[in-house]
Amino acid sequence: MELRLVLIISMAVIGAHCDGHSLQYFYTGVSSKGSDLPEFSIVGYVDGHEFINYNSESHLARPKTQWMEKNAGPEYWETQSLTAKGTEPVFKHNVKTAMSRFNQTGGIHIVQEMYGCELRDDGTTAGYMQYGYDGRDFMYLDTQRGIYIPTMHEAQITTQKWNSPEERVGERYKNYLENICIEWLKKYIEYGREDLERRVRPEMKAWKRPESDGTTRLHCLVYGFHPRAVDVKWMRNGVDHIPSDEMSPILPHPDGTYQIRVSVEVPKGEEESFSCHVLHSSLGEDPVRVNWDPDNGAPIALIVAIVCVVIALIAAIGVGIFFYLKNKRGYKTTSTSDTNSDDSNNPKA
Repeated sequence: MELRLVLIISMAVIGAHCDGHSLQYFYTGVSSKGSDLPEFSIVGYVDGHEFINYNSESHLARPKTQWMEKNAGPEYWETQSLTAKGTEPVFKHNVKTAMSRFNQTGGIHIVQEMYGCELRDDGTTAGYMQYGYDGRDFMYLDTQRGIYIPTMHEAQITTQKWNSPEERVGERYKNYLENICIEWLKKYIEYGREDLERRVRPEMKAWKRPESDGTTRLHCLVYGFHPRAVDVKWMRNGVDHIPSDEMSPILPHPDGTYQIRVSVEVPKGEEESFSCHVLHSSLGEDPVRVNWDPDNGAPIALIVAIVCVVIALIAAIGVGIFFYLKNKRGYKTTSTSDTNSDDSNNPKA
């Protein structure tokens, strides 16, 4: 079976797209050591910035930012390492269980899990949790009702077990997402406030490229901005919003900033009527208008930005597999860890 490496750096990476702050964890279990990937790994993000990781080869939770290295003491890292190490056998069991549900006896297979919470600027919160198998949706937590919903037939046994009156797994995770996760997010925000809340103005470039069917494609590249939340759209005569038919995810640069590209197709000869409008917290309350460049070719800025993103993706692969779903692992209510290796809170499928 083909190994599907799903790299989604969006909410996903990797960072929720919200006006506020987010905490995310990505768990990955791999069925075979022959894949050149750790059998088990965890990567944590605050506002899309990796701040902690762990894998089954090092058996150590490690800081990935200076502010975590500075503020989290030895007890925190010891507890995180023990917690993650205790989760490894549960994930290995779940990988084998998933393979049996799909009648698979060999090959490389991947169970992925992502969970997280958001604290928005208006004070509201949100949480999410979802599992994937071999790059496809497997099941997710309905955070309103505290029950799991299968997204494929093979997940029904697990959801029935976890939703049973004896297990009630979703209720525990619902509590984690609504309370404990938010508490830890606030703590991490305090640790890294100077870095997380910095404002970097974006670079912006717009250009056109004629198409063979008598239309013109307009591209708008916005890059080098921080924080991640941004709104980019094409407007006609500065008034009418033109829905984009092509929009890239918000992707990270190695320096911690982000980029996005938004494109639209317009009638040839009417290009002058269109402009790109960018709204970002570093620019004030009013959108900045960007007119397209008269040169038809892609600007050198785009080439540089794409190279930066490719480097970031290669680095991401080196850390592990980031999956496009949303999900959560167990929790711990001590003062030194926001995850838990206790099997009662990390259920087996």
